[in-house]
Amino acid sequence: MNVPLATARRRWLIIGGVRLAGAGGALLGLILVGRAITWGPKILGVALVLSAMLMMMVVPASLARRWRSDGR
Repeated sequence: MNVPLATARRRWLIIGGVRLAGAGGALLGLILVGRAITWGPKILGVALVLSAMLMMMVVPASLARRWRSDGR
């Protein structure tokens, strides 16, 4: 079962975009942790970093599994 080249390219760009968005979220969380004075924003920044890292690991793998072309 072959996937057209345009569809494969679009899926590859989506997976790359998800990884890039996760990296941006992690960077935002690190900036928040570094500049925060009180504990509230620091905890929010740590939660943002952890959730962005989890998103970078889980979402691209699940999209690749869903879009696998060999039918497994």
